[in-house]
Amino acid sequence: MSEDGDATSQVVADVEAAEDTPEVQVPPGDPGQPFVVGIDRDAVLRRREVVRTVERRGGWVTAVLGAVGIVAAVYALFAFPGSGMWPFALLLIVAMLPLVLSTVLVYRVQAERQAWYDANELPPVAMRISVKGLELACDGAAYPVVLPWPTVRGFTQHKLLGQYMLDIALEPGVGATTAGVRGLDQPSVRSVVKPNPLLRPTGMFLIKALDQPVHVIDEALKHFSNGKAAVRR
Repeated sequence: MSEDGDATSQVVADVEAAEDTPEVQVPPGDPGQPFVVGIDRDAVLRRREVVRTVERRGGWVTAVLGAVGIVAAVYALFAFPGSGMWPFALLLIVAMLPLVLSTVLVYRVQAERQAWYDANELPPVAMRISVKGLELACDGAAYPVVLPWPTVRGFTQHKLLGQYMLDIALEPGVGATTAGVRGLDQPSVRSVVKPNPLLRPTGMFLIKALDQPVHVIDEALKHFSNGKAAVRR
């Protein structure tokens, strides 16, 4: 085969390879155009059910452990009245009460969470990243969370309930009353940003429900924040 034929074949192969490569959105060159990350509705709904099931299962397990501990302590008080065990029995009861309380909190939080879901439709966009900062559509929130760049360090990636999540990482001292911040005072947002210590955290964004990969979101954060914010693993 001639050299011209080889060159033509190579060009055709390169074009076909380029057509087969999946398109991935990159941070826009226009600073005025935000980078938008969409969300998979079905994946989020499945995540809700996973969280609900795992929380209830864990709640029942802790409730049983707490009840067994309290019953054992009460039995020791009455079975050995003169043995001086009552201080230890009382300490055991006090130690088991948070386990029982956490079960009550699980059902209360789940009822509140369902009320948030019923009151607010799941948004089609998870986040917008721009030169001004972040705009986050948290699950169950009535309106987006707005965070200027000086208030945020980016996202943290970790595994919760068997799935990888992105959680917002705020600068120390940032709260709902910080200048430029909007939406952190919503109950559904507070439950994610500052979860109850007695309950297992659920995370903010399910990674597999986002229509952009984590490394592209990381690039967008660095691009619009001038390197200040990033995804930390």
